[in-house]
This record gives sequence, structure tokens and C-alpha cells, in this order.
Amino acid sequence: MKHNLRITALLLAMFVVTQFIGLYVISTNPFTIQQAQTNGTVQATTNPYLEWINPPPAQTQSDFNSSFAYLIFAFILAIVLLILLMKFQVSYFLKIWFFSVITIALLLSFMAIAKSLDLNVGQEAVFISILAISLVLAFVKISGKSYLIHNLTELLIYPGIATVFVPILNVWTVVALLLLISVYDMWAVWHSGVMQKMAKYQINTLKIFSGFFVPYISKQQRSQIKTWKKTIPKSKLKNKKIKVNVAILGGGDVVFPIITAGVMFMTLGLVSAIFVILGATLGLSYLFFAAEKKKFYPAMPFITAGILIGIIASYLLL
Repeated sequence: MKHNLRITALLLAMFVVTQFIGLYVISTNPFTIQQAQTNGTVQATTNPYLEWINPPPAQTQSDFNSSFAYLIFAFILAIVLLILLMKFQVSYFLKIWFFSVITIALLLSFMAIAKSLDLNVGQEAVFISILAISLVLAFVKISGKSYLIHNLTELLIYPGIATVFVPILNVWTVVALLLLISVYDMWAVWHSGVMQKMAKYQINTLKIFSGFFVPYISKQQRSQIKTWKKTIPKSKLKNKKIKVNVAILGGGDVVFPIITAGVMFMTLGLVSAIFVILGATLGLSYLFFAAEKKKFYPAMPFITAGILIGIIASYLLL
């Protein structure tokens, strides 16, 4: 096991909670609002405050194929751009990039929550209030001074991102996306090592990490600290250093299962989406328990295997 049972359970719990929050945000659909009509009925209409990011839903297989091609191109472009910015140490631009994505993702998730609460206030007031909250949380997160804020916002960031991509994917294109991402993940971790470099650059230079981030110390380290407190004078104790362990789960490993669950929810319904979440969780659990300490592993191949089992079960049982 790569981490102790408590930390492993915490990562899995955050993963599962984020999946279900994602399913909730997708099903609520923040891009629409309920608007009263002159004849007394209520009709879903486009949310005017989110039109600028509202993806046009794909209708035909040709639309899905085009969306998939654009998505792959954008993914490759983003990875290349990120590597170049890392190489030239353009940390300021990267922080602006992260800040913008975090703000938009939080905005979408909070808009979905506000929609379900049916607040008795105007849409403009709701949008401005949520935008302000999202900006503040994004700023606190980028500052990197609170692990609690970092992980709590992660629970809402990936649902917000996923809700943008679900309308432009279907079962075939999302499966193709999972397979391609899994191949890239294996190459980036086991062959090129670029994934480790990106993670270290985010943590050490940017003081930001796109994913769950849990620092902890082992029982042996706690015992060492207790021994120091008993044997070393307080004036010298502050000079002692101990290496903190870090448990991480990348953002891509969280968001792609949400996107797939959302696609299956739109295709076959809630039970199918739950099958996908269950499969992804089982795949990730296997990795956590089979992984060895101080070794890096690509999570997406394991998660994708579990997701595919969930999709197959959906078509066989539903």
C-alpha cells in the first residue's frame, strides 16, 4: 500500500464525494434557469449569465466526432503550453491560468447549487454573489496557505469543469477519450516522467496542485518528534527538520470519471452513472492498495478499466 489506511481512505472518500457532486451539478445543469411564462407555465431557458461558456450540445454523431477532435487538439495544446511555460519558468502566467479555471469551475458548481435551492432573489444578484465567492476562494487557493481550502474547493472544481464537456460527448467518444488519456498517462509517468515533473513544479514552484493534496507524517515520524521533544532543548528543537509525506491524486484522475458518469447519466440514466462511479472507485482502490511506496503510478489506466466494466454492466443489466 502506497499510503497508510487512513490517508488512503481519505483520498478515496474525497474522490467518491466529488463524483457524486459532479453528478448532481451535471443533472442540475447550471446553464439553464426556470423562467415563468406569460401563460403561467414554467419553462427552462438558457441562463443569460453563462451563455459565454455554455457549450452547444452535439446532436449528431458528426457533431460528437468534431467535438472529440477539438477536445483532443485542445488537450495536446494545453499540455505543450504547460511544458513550455514550465521550461521557461513563466510562473506568473500559469497562476493566472489556474486562477481563471478555478474561478469559472467554482462559479458553475455554485450556480448549480443556487439553482436547486430556488433562492427568492434575482438572477443578477445570484450571479454577482457567486462570482464574488468564487473569486475569493480562487485567490485563497492560489495563495497556497490552506490545505483545507485547497481540498474543499477541489470537491467543486471538477464538477464545474465536467459540466462543460458532458454535452459535447457521447458514449463512443468518451470511451475513446478515456483510452487515449490512459495511454498518455502511462507514457507521461512510466516513459517520459513529464507527469512527475509537472506535479513537482506545481507543488514546489507554483505552490499549487491541480488535484487532492494531503500532507501527513507516519507513526515512525511522530515517534521521532516525541523523542526530540523529550531529549532536545526547545531552543534547538526548531532547527530539526522532518520530511513530510504527501498523498496526491491528480485532477485528471478525478474529472474524467465525472465526465463519463455524466455522459452515461444522459444516455442511460442514474443507475448507469452510479455503475461508472463504482467502477472508477474500484479501479482506483486497487491501485492504492497494490501500489508500492515511493513509486509513481499512472492512475487513469486503472480507473479506465473500472469505468469500462461499469459501462459494460450498464448495457448488460439495464
